[in-house]
Amino acid sequence: MKRAQAIIKAPALDLWQGMNRCLDHGNKGLVLMLVGLGFGWWLYVPVHELLHVLGCVITGGEVRELQVDAAYGGVLLAKIFDFVVVGSKYAGQLTDFDREPDLSYLSTVMMPFALTIFPGVWYLRKSGEDGKPFLFGMMLPVALAPFISITGDAYETGSIIATTRFGPWSSPEMREILRGDDLVLFAKKVAAASPSPWGGWLLSSLLGVLWAFGTYALGAWIGNRLKAAGQGTS
Repeated sequence: MKRAQAIIKAPALDLWQGMNRCLDHGNKGLVLMLVGLGFGWWLYVPVHELLHVLGCVITGGEVRELQVDAAYGGVLLAKIFDFVVVGSKYAGQLTDFDREPDLSYLSTVMMPFALTIFPGVWYLRKSGEDGKPFLFGMMLPVALAPFISITGDAYETGSIIATTRFGPWSSPEMREILRGDDLVLFAKKVAAASPSPWGGWLLSSLLGVLWAFGTYALGAWIGNRLKAAGQGTS
């Protein structure tokens, strides 16, 4: 129970402690943190989307369309990659790719969060402890990406797991209704279906939340090991 509580509290505690250290610099620290956050977000969005592509390709899948908003380098990326389309209703979205088999689909969705596991959480903590507000702000989107994605990639991860072939929502019809990267949109699809598989949607949402905390916890564990190793050699 105590370990579960620690896992739940860790993201908020890291954020709170890091911000307090950065704000020791006063208004300058706040400004640097916000500038770092803006820069980190701008940089992370296209990297995140390209890692989705990598997750698909390394498992044998094909990517046919990746939408990236022009504000996040969509024009430049379209000149480099023929599958990139400029413009998206989101900052970026992988819209046309192979979703079978399930392991390839999971790899595609989860690959960007390898950066949360390392170096995201570790360096968020380190920059906070060192009182480096720009770097702390820059790492916020990377370390907290699983929680930012609760209604997106996290839900999609949960929906893939919830609709595996051995579950009650494994039929092609249920997969079509439940699987996707927009929790709210798929809630509307569930509501419009008859019968409405609310159990599958709720399980997908819950699994997505658990996955988000688990991903951060793995990053924290690695960060703790690196910190201990550093102290042991100093």
